[in-house]
Amino acid sequence: MKIIRSMVLVSGDAISLERGAEQVFQALQKAVQDFGLSDEVSVMMIGDVGRHDALPMVIVYPEAVVYGPVRPEDVRYLVEEHLYKGRVATDLLAPVRELSGRIAWVAARKGTLPAEQRIVLRRVGLINPDDIEEYILHDGYSALGKVLTEMTPTEVIEEIKKSGLRGRGGAGFPTGVKWSFVAREKSEKKFIICNADESEPGTFKDRIILEGDPHSIIEAMAIAGYAVGADEGYIYVRGEYLLAQERLRRAIEQAREMGFLGKNIFGTNFNFDIHIHTGAGAYICGEETALIESIEGKRGQPRSRPPFPTTHGLWGKPTVVNNVETLANVPPILLNGADWYRRFGTPSSPGTKVYTILGNVNATGVIEVPMGITLREVINIYAKGMKGGAAFKLAQTGGSSGSLIPASLQDTPMDFDSYAKAGVALGSGALLICDENTCVVDLVKVLMNFFRKESCGKCNPCRIGTQRAYEIMCAIAEGRGKIEDLDHLLWLSDNMYLLSNCGLGQTAGTPIKDMLKHFRAEVEAHITLQVCPAGVCKIKAFA
Repeated sequence: MKIIRSMVLVSGDAISLERGAEQVFQALQKAVQDFGLSDEVSVMMIGDVGRHDALPMVIVYPEAVVYGPVRPEDVRYLVEEHLYKGRVATDLLAPVRELSGRIAWVAARKGTLPAEQRIVLRRVGLINPDDIEEYILHDGYSALGKVLTEMTPTEVIEEIKKSGLRGRGGAGFPTGVKWSFVAREKSEKKFIICNADESEPGTFKDRIILEGDPHSIIEAMAIAGYAVGADEGYIYVRGEYLLAQERLRRAIEQAREMGFLGKNIFGTNFNFDIHIHTGAGAYICGEETALIESIEGKRGQPRSRPPFPTTHGLWGKPTVVNNVETLANVPPILLNGADWYRRFGTPSSPGTKVYTILGNVNATGVIEVPMGITLREVINIYAKGMKGGAAFKLAQTGGSSGSLIPASLQDTPMDFDSYAKAGVALGSGALLICDENTCVVDLVKVLMNFFRKESCGKCNPCRIGTQRAYEIMCAIAEGRGKIEDLDHLLWLSDNMYLLSNCGLGQTAGTPIKDMLKHFRAEVEAHITLQVCPAGVCKIKAFA
């Protein structure tokens, strides 16, 4: 697997371009190639560096060194000194006085690398997902073979713990710890479930994995089964993912034929098989206990917890439930080792994260980058900047139940702990990028409408709370709101969080809280001034 060790960013704002940034960029590409560093060094242009001094700038990661202003004739010396010989070209450094203000985000990112590093998506687009032999040629099932012939179940769990892998479904719970809970249970039957429901609006990263590399999930589930003592697994796939279902079924058949599923895998006494269960479009079935109820043939509604699935899961047996992206990390960790995996990301959140980029940006799609990247980097490096040159206003992470991230937090490292300290959540991986023309009231109103329709109705706080929150948001959007409605919204959010039976109701109020925390003035303008600052809401005149 190719690993980028250095990433070079060239400021590409209007002033930098006027001063020759394009020529600097081209000279960098040529110099990197001349020194034979093309496989190790990535060169990109970035639109927003924060300050318009010492331009054009060249920023080198992971050292977070800022050079500027850089001329085309300086480039070969810079590449030779910094990227080839490994020492800072001090005479090209940007003056310290020019690095104040918003450019300080660069230094705060020292030691991390925003370059795309593919672990989960390493085979997607490179192999034929319908051909098991191509998967095998790219180290497929090597991790399973290593685990079954060289490691004990305890050693497997300890390696996953050591890697620091945390659940990529949104909660960020340590994967190895979850496995250890199931492993220690004394039961004649245990299960592994892959949560591939992915019903969060705007999220399609798991779909890319399932359609492009289905065998990686099969291999990971077999490894998990060996680690915890399970011999049977289920993949719960979103009903609309027809191609993913077809490829998974074919992959399971091929794995059985090749002896990677079934009896005595790799000549050992380990047996494991997998079944596919398709969902029927219910958002709530992304919640693990509702998913389990659905597999059992019941209505998809969450169970009260405790007990948790690790002790009383599918048909009352100990069950591991991991989402697609989490499982896709398992084979490369066990094949390359936990220390290798911890080279990516941050100390508290190792590895990479797959994101889907949507919204008011120039380029949308899927990326896989190290944990700890910032929103500013995602927007300017991978999304190619804001559409039409509009200003960035907010981003929503993790789909409908995710946090609203204001522009003031766009330089916060995107990892579980850094976001938690900032009072927001990373979520499952959907990034909805919104510009200054987005009305936060309208956005939250749409989200509340989604939640009230997707609530399973089992508990009153969620069923009634989401409906009432939607009604209040409609009133505010139409100019009928009252200032006291804002306190009522907070009261609803707090009580849904405290009293709802599952994560849907508990997180439904997150957008409301973030709206009032970061954009209260905009909300109050709808009420007191009868004006939508973004010009989106059609406020009527009321006497």
